[in-house]
Amino acid sequence: MVMVHEVPFPPQIITSKPLSLLGQGITDIEIHFLQVKFTAIGVYLDPSDVKTHLENWKGKTGKELADDDDFFNALASAEVEKFIRVVVIKEIKGSQYGVQLESAVRDRLAEEDKYEEEEEAELEKVVGFFQSKYFKAHSIITYHFSAKDGVCEIGIETEGKEEEKLKVENANVVGMMQRWYLSGSRGVSPTTIVSLADSLSAVLT
Repeated sequence: MVMVHEVPFPPQIITSKPLSLLGQGITDIEIHFLQVKFTAIGVYLDPSDVKTHLENWKGKTGKELADDDDFFNALASAEVEKFIRVVVIKEIKGSQYGVQLESAVRDRLAEEDKYEEEEEAELEKVVGFFQSKYFKAHSIITYHFSAKDGVCEIGIETEGKEEEKLKVENANVVGMMQRWYLSGSRGVSPTTIVSLADSLSAVLT
């Protein structure tokens, strides 16, 4: 296992094919000079997909990629399978997490003039899925983005309960959910972006 801020992550997961842990980090905030960690994050991709879809950035350093929002937009838009694993460090209500996700996705959709009734309804479905949950430490939230059809399956594993799943099928909403975690300077976790940039730089070189 790979330890991400004392949280274990498998180095590889198998979905329709093996995906490797290429990015890792946390979401956190500093309060009165104390760092409070909320979640640990792992981003899984197939390195050969990265080489195929992002070869324009071959030879760039990790620092150059981390500062390049166009690169991360290309990654988020690439029609490749992606898997994001989020492990809760500091317990949080599902409703709070859902509101953060809703706000980030809605704002991005509105900026690009893509927030219509269909998107609003799909986003409400996602928020409703999180609404009644309570995430204790070590709860797991997963996002499995399919390669082609703009679908994301969200999974939730909480202590002592069977995994619950929700399929999100609005491509605009799914695209912005990816960008919440994978959008360079606007991503929810700067440490994950830096880690991913370093790994992808090595893969592309």
